[in-house]
Amino acid sequence: MVGRLRRVVVKRPAEAFISAEKIEREWQRLGFTAPPDLRRAEEEFSQLEEILRQEGAEIFYLPADERTTLDSIYTHDPVLITEAGAIILQMGKKERAGEPEAFAEVLESWGVPILGQLSGKATAEGGDLLWLDEKTLIAGRGFRTNQEGINQLQEILRPLGVKVLAYDLPYWNGPGEVLHLMSFISLLDVDLAVVYKRLLPVALYELLRERCIELVETPDEEFPTQGCNVLAISPRRVVILKGNPVTAQRLRQAGCFVYELPGEEIAFKGSGGPTCLTRPLLKEKVS
Repeated sequence: MVGRLRRVVVKRPAEAFISAEKIEREWQRLGFTAPPDLRRAEEEFSQLEEILRQEGAEIFYLPADERTTLDSIYTHDPVLITEAGAIILQMGKKERAGEPEAFAEVLESWGVPILGQLSGKATAEGGDLLWLDEKTLIAGRGFRTNQEGINQLQEILRPLGVKVLAYDLPYWNGPGEVLHLMSFISLLDVDLAVVYKRLLPVALYELLRERCIELVETPDEEFPTQGCNVLAISPRRVVILKGNPVTAQRLRQAGCFVYELPGEEIAFKGSGGPTCLTRPLLKEKVS
């Protein structure tokens, strides 16, 4: 989660949102808070691209695909990347069902091996999956990721020596509103995480403390503005959404270099932040 980002997959608003007509057809059905403005979304996204390039990441772009919706701008969710290849997930949000297959086809065209694929009634989304270290994957069990999905992930990952640890997510505001594991925790270094502690499962909190991971807390007023949705480009070099000044300052006090990204169109309206907008494809290992 925290090694230096070398290759990353994104999807530009032009390929995800496509047009004002598509936006108007889909935004309410998908649970966006308002229809995103395509021109302003492209301006915001270009700032994310500039940060990634400035930090030395090679950017790979997903193409437009008729099987996908506005949500496909959030490239983190349809696949999980391991050192042995990609695992193609199945989305808990039915409106996003076409994304994994579309993503898989592009990965294969890039020569990325497919390690495995969820099947049957299994669901899992990338926002519910967090690598605590190379051999420990934390999974949030909730409305988007079910027990069958976790079971299948464990079977696929077992030959790699990876253990999947599952924690129940709270009901929060119900199945109609996204609450991923990474809605309330982002790992920023091997020994640093930003969290919204009030939603953190007690057993996961205890594990973080056992691992001597320092916790930077997002205040109540910055949870709705995704203060916990922070992308680590490398250890303690991070991207947070503008509008979270308290969390940003606490991150700086913890030794982080902080980029602040505007996200009214590409983040807030669709409830996805910097981590959601990026699917790391290659990261350096952290010693």
